[in-house]
Amino acid sequence: MRTSRISREAAKVAALSSTPRRQTRSQLAAQAPKAIPNGSHKSEKAPVRDADGTDSQSLSSTTSQDIEDDSFTPQSSRKRKRGTDTPSTTLTATSTTTTIRKSPRKIKGEVTEEYELDEKLNDRTRLPKARPQPSKKATDPDTGEVTIHPPGNWEEMYSIVQKMRKRLVAPVDTMGCERAADVQLSAKDQRFQTLIALMLSSQTKDTTNHAVMTRLRTELPSPGLTLTNILAVTPTRLNELIYAVGFHNNKVRYIKSTSEILRDNFDGDIPNTPEGLMSLPGVGPKMAYLCMSAAWDKTEGIGVDVHVHRITNLWGWNKTKGPEETRRELEGWLPREKWREINWLLVGLGQTVCTPVGRRCGECDLAGKGLCAGEVVDRKVKVVRKKEGKGEQVLVKEEDVKADGEKEVLVKEEESLEQAERDVGVKVEEP
Repeated sequence: MRTSRISREAAKVAALSSTPRRQTRSQLAAQAPKAIPNGSHKSEKAPVRDADGTDSQSLSSTTSQDIEDDSFTPQSSRKRKRGTDTPSTTLTATSTTTTIRKSPRKIKGEVTEEYELDEKLNDRTRLPKARPQPSKKATDPDTGEVTIHPPGNWEEMYSIVQKMRKRLVAPVDTMGCERAADVQLSAKDQRFQTLIALMLSSQTKDTTNHAVMTRLRTELPSPGLTLTNILAVTPTRLNELIYAVGFHNNKVRYIKSTSEILRDNFDGDIPNTPEGLMSLPGVGPKMAYLCMSAAWDKTEGIGVDVHVHRITNLWGWNKTKGPEETRRELEGWLPREKWREINWLLVGLGQTVCTPVGRRCGECDLAGKGLCAGEVVDRKVKVVRKKEGKGEQVLVKEEDVKADGEKEVLVKEEESLEQAERDVGVKVEEP
């Protein structure tokens, strides 16, 4: 039965749309055109090929490669963008096998490894990543006494941060609560000003707090911010003076109530114990221990604020959910002579380098030493393995990436002193 030309062309289109099998030269020779049943022969022109050797007649000819030529074929594993003629630098290496592929599915056990090559990377090694070494609790089975063992790398990290903080100037260094008191007043008035500065500092930046304290010292009647003047000022006027700080309405009530308690129960002075300070309205453990250090020059505990809590957890020193839990953990193993200093160290570090948003790990002296568990570097190698077979699909890949784009999304945590002056409405002289 004669076959029409349209039927033959349709058969060729169907053959091209399906996945071709790999064939050898002998198999291709066996598929040469044969005589038509009626004895006549159909003469066909040889396919016209372009200069690069490709067939210009896509519907009437097919091309295939030998298995020997296809054992290692550079090809792109990613789609090329339109209008881009630059070849991809990705190489796909497929393990050779003598099994003929009968479907587009991968052969079981076949391993495909894909690498994104970068000229800057000379090897495929993972950069060192610090592992958290948190403090550990050990209980004596005989006495039941709990001992907290310090993190393994804390001394080296602490020493590095000490040296780094000597060259970093943070807002806490010049506008912290320890420097808020007017040194020209009596020691009792200075202690009162330190307590007021700490009460105002909650949920408030150091620059804003310093500007508000300056306004209280200058706009209250002479001699300025004293217990007598706070007792005499009206709540409305006090609210106007401190409106720039966070939760100023609540702080007005706390300050007025605290002033009355100090007058009635403490002879016009502030308490000299952490328990006495924490009995005052709006004063918690952090303020109490910081006030003991700054006002009475006594170190009774660690003042843990959001910076100390965040950074010590970031380093992997502890795994705590709040500042008070962090304080108990740190006091369990940190030497007592460092209890006062650690707040100054980590608050300044958190204001300048290890900021809550957009950490500047590249500017930190801990970077590249494998010490900080939370370090994010600009060059990071991701290595993931992929083995196909029995449902497992993992890709081997190496790529050079930026640190989560942090250098492009850096957010300045501490506002400028000029902005604080505009908010408060008073000119502040830098100490």
